[in-house]
Amino acid sequence: MQLLLVEDDATMRTTLQRSLGRRGFQVTALGDGLAALAEMVARPHDVVILDLTLPGLDGLQVLQQARARGIRTPVLVLTARGTVGDRVQGLNAGADDYLPKPFDLDELEARLRALVRRSADQQENRPTTPAQITLGALRFDKDSGSFYLNDEPMEVTPREQALLRALLPHPGRAISKERLYEAVFPGHSEVQYEAIEVVVYRLRKKLADTGISLMTLRGLGYLLKAD
Repeated sequence: MQLLLVEDDATMRTTLQRSLGRRGFQVTALGDGLAALAEMVARPHDVVILDLTLPGLDGLQVLQQARARGIRTPVLVLTARGTVGDRVQGLNAGADDYLPKPFDLDELEARLRALVRRSADQQENRPTTPAQITLGALRFDKDSGSFYLNDEPMEVTPREQALLRALLPHPGRAISKERLYEAVFPGHSEVQYEAIEVVVYRLRKKLADTGISLMTLRGLGYLLKAD
């Protein structure tokens, strides 16, 4: 199992590289954000451990730029920052899991293997569907994973992308807040439930004056429709 470890603390980086290597991972270990992004672009990995505090580019910048380039490798953010706001920020940038320091090595291994299994299951169970979904001026290209407005690339965060992917196949149909929360923050029960409202608010602002409305139906959820 190919693992990319990005950690600026040399002692921790060496310790994790050796410990995870003994547990069956083939570890590539790096200590700065620019090198990490270059490695993610150059070679595929099964999973990534990414510290947030990095020289060159910080972890959030690495994550955002990797997702913007279509890199979908599962990423576990490993950091000393433990507040809810920090977790939401990391997840919004495209992280798949979040483990604060200090941590137990057994838990880290379990989370890594769970991420790899989930990624493999998503690939195997992905149904054969049309390559594009269109709603008015909004278009989703499944092959590239990109969204377009009036044929121009749309700048959206990974969490906004997840929200659009959940809503766009069901135009005019209300999707419950609970279901959208699971789509946008899968497996992250520690993230506050209200975080989905922040993602909705930001996406709604980006869709303003485009002919696409993201509507709130009290008690039912949210729906996407063309005006």
